[in-house]
Amino acid sequence: MSRALCLFVYLLMPVAAGAQAPAAAEPFRIIDNSFLVEEAFNQERGVFQNIFGGLRVHRDWSAAFTQEWPLGGQRHQVSYTILWLQVARHNGAGDTMINYRYQAMVEGPGRPAFSPRVSVVFPTGNSRDGLGNGSAGLQFNLPFSKQTGDWYWHWNAGLTWLPRAKIDARHEGLASPFFAGSAIYRLRPMLNLMLESLATFDEVITDAGTTRSRGLTLSPGFRTGWDIGEKQVVVGFAVPTLWRDGEIVTGAFAYFSYELPFRIRYP
Repeated sequence: MSRALCLFVYLLMPVAAGAQAPAAAEPFRIIDNSFLVEEAFNQERGVFQNIFGGLRVHRDWSAAFTQEWPLGGQRHQVSYTILWLQVARHNGAGDTMINYRYQAMVEGPGRPAFSPRVSVVFPTGNSRDGLGNGSAGLQFNLPFSKQTGDWYWHWNAGLTWLPRAKIDARHEGLASPFFAGSAIYRLRPMLNLMLESLATFDEVITDAGTTRSRGLTLSPGFRTGWDIGEKQVVVGFAVPTLWRDGEIVTGAFAYFSYELPFRIRYP
């Protein structure tokens, strides 16, 4: 997988979070639909979310689907993310992630929301064709979120660990930290302007072993949506630009989310 597309693929992994009303005089009507920066809100009881994301970079593209479910209430949430990629002449499933998030802190006066996540990476993508990394692994993220007036601020710090990443016949252990932040402005109740940023320090395999590759992504975009009864539909678009190892890559990102209630009936 090319370095640029590999980074963008990990951006498509679970970065959207569930709905929760923040403690503010005028809560945002859209709060759980960021693209690259994870928000610190779990799904409310009785609400689940379907999230689709698609990215085009030159002739390569990737698509992701994430589904999020609360476990009983808002404190615990599980989700999964599956990928489909086209890299050069190859296309197929990418690596899969199963995610757990804990609502450690709810947003309040002078206090941000905090919802740490741990994810298991399953090597379902074909590493020989550049569709995966060939290793099971773990990803950790520490997201914080805070509203101030018509602005929402989000901060992330995390790490992806792949103990046996594969290239050709070689296996290497890779540990890649990342840091992210975003500012979201409420232009109208159901229209938000977004500026997201991501700094990565990826460990990559080279002929001599491994090295550290640094990258910076800036992504301006917007999101809008509609409330339909108890359901909410959100669409969005962004133009992420990546600066990495002297290379500049710009892509186009499209987003769609459908959030709806569910009820468990017992016999």
